[in-house]
Amino acid sequence: MTRLLIVYHTRTGGSRQMAEAAYKAAKEECETRLQTASETSPEDMLSADGYLFVAPENLASLSGEMKDFFDRCYYPLLGKIEARPYAQLICAGSDGENAVRQLARIAKGWRLKEVQPATIICTHAQTEKQILAPKTIPEDELKTCADIGAALAAGLSMGVF
Repeated sequence: MTRLLIVYHTRTGGSRQMAEAAYKAAKEECETRLQTASETSPEDMLSADGYLFVAPENLASLSGEMKDFFDRCYYPLLGKIEARPYAQLICAGSDGENAVRQLARIAKGWRLKEVQPATIICTHAQTEKQILAPKTIPEDELKTCADIGAALAAGLSMGVF
């Protein structure tokens, strides 16, 4: 059976909602695990056949916790997960492009195969109060996350990737 690992980090709940929407849809298609970045180890990554990374953009880059996950796992996995499929979902206040580029560069170093263009969900949070407030991702955008999770899981199950 194929296994999808969804790794996420959140501070204000937006990325968690996105990851959970993807997880609910993906688990209908293949064995799927949903884990926070802080609890994910290189062994977890090795036991999965594909990945969905879900992260907030903070200060024009990946959140520190997500970056810590990549820092901890990068070298132990180098040369061991090549050609596995991945996709990414980014929760951003305005742009998200730098986080996308940063994550894609890490995935390129691992030689992962991007199977879905990055999706950025924009919360339009621009003030301190908006940025620090708990987020609520609209249903239509959660549907997009669910569709990506289901497509990634289905592709894994069918051996498309």
